[in-house]
Amino acid sequence: MEAAKDMQIQEMKAPRLVMFPLPFQGHINPMIQLATLLHSKGFSITIIHTHFNAPNPSNFPNFHFECISDGLSNDQALNLEPLTLASILNETCQVPFEDCLSRLLSDGTDGLIKCIITDVVLHFTGAVAKKWGLPRIVLRTNSASSSGAVAAYKLRQEKGNISIKDQQPDALVSEFLPLRIKDLPDYSLTDPEMLERLVANVKNSTKASSGFIVNTFDSIEASALEKFRKGYHPLPIFAIGPLHKFSPGASNSLLKQDHSCITWLDKQAPHSVMYVSFGSLASINKTDVVEIAWGLANSDQAFLWVVRPGSIRGDDWVELPEGFEEKTRERGWIVKWAPQQEVLAHPSVGGFWTHNGWNSTLESICEGVPMLCCPYLWDQKVNARYVSYVWRVGLQLENGFERGEMEWAIRRLMVETEGKEIRERVSGLKENAISCLRRGGSSHESLESLIDLIMSF
Repeated sequence: MEAAKDMQIQEMKAPRLVMFPLPFQGHINPMIQLATLLHSKGFSITIIHTHFNAPNPSNFPNFHFECISDGLSNDQALNLEPLTLASILNETCQVPFEDCLSRLLSDGTDGLIKCIITDVVLHFTGAVAKKWGLPRIVLRTNSASSSGAVAAYKLRQEKGNISIKDQQPDALVSEFLPLRIKDLPDYSLTDPEMLERLVANVKNSTKASSGFIVNTFDSIEASALEKFRKGYHPLPIFAIGPLHKFSPGASNSLLKQDHSCITWLDKQAPHSVMYVSFGSLASINKTDVVEIAWGLANSDQAFLWVVRPGSIRGDDWVELPEGFEEKTRERGWIVKWAPQQEVLAHPSVGGFWTHNGWNSTLESICEGVPMLCCPYLWDQKVNARYVSYVWRVGLQLENGFERGEMEWAIRRLMVETEGKEIRERVSGLKENAISCLRRGGSSHESLESLIDLIMSF
């Protein structure tokens, strides 16, 4: 039946999907993965994107790309706090997006536009889609469980008890278990009124959409997805993650990947290497770098460490402490950026020291790699709480960067009995992730339902 459906789509002039990601690495990749998946089902794909963090069209010759103005210089965009940038893009991109969509509709040479699929944060696209009479489906790129974090933040704010530095940072947020006060996102750098407007606009725009795609799978987020379905009823919710396993290799790295680390990993023993990477946005200070370096060195474990340009506040690169290289020369490798999915799938990798962005968390689970959690921003704290406390497939660093704590945590994860038990649990989640993608699995069935909805438009 599935093959017949694909053939039916291919026999007609390829129906076109217009897709628009939020221009951050963690949002672009899932949208590209979704586009690749839908293209494999017979759809023609047009990607609309901003000048800022523009994807490289040559990496995806089967897609058509349209670049629109975001009204910002690259320096302006880079220097804005991400939530502020998202709010600005919702204002500056509306007219360029509408003009681009108008051109595409009048052209019509690449097939009838069935619908547009946009990042959920780009709420202005709802009004544009309505103007042109087009169905709009939204993609949520973070976890379903993290949706309660903003609501919990607002609730605690109303109670006058929001600061994670208050007297009881370990206290549970009873309305949003299992979150603690300190697991709530810190939006102190964001204008509260701007944040409230953004959240309200996103929610209203989503409720008016034709469908909601979530990059997750039922067996790890069943409860959160049930809340979604109740909260957005009768809007159809499609949990079709993990998208990167549906569309392997369909990522758009904004930084050049250093594949030398794979050759180095080939020489290491199975499950012996701690992979360290804090994502594409997080930044740390020089003191933290020194503590991380000595935590790795003193753990006596092999490591692959990603030190991204710009990740050290005030420097593109940082000199590592004297004696570090000599102590770790035979068991350490440092790169500016790594092919993360390939790294996590490598048999020598035994742990992932991560910021717990949702993409990284999913990628680690899907390869059965235990995590050492060090969250920074937004939903990362929520993800880390679920990894360490609910799913119990990692350990969380609770007290910042202190070399002694890091040394002990690395050893607990990599060589102690506790780490072996964690590996067994994450291997179980890996099997669940694989199962959900197979025919009859929850994500596979959700994908089929999504295609049925698109073809009904």
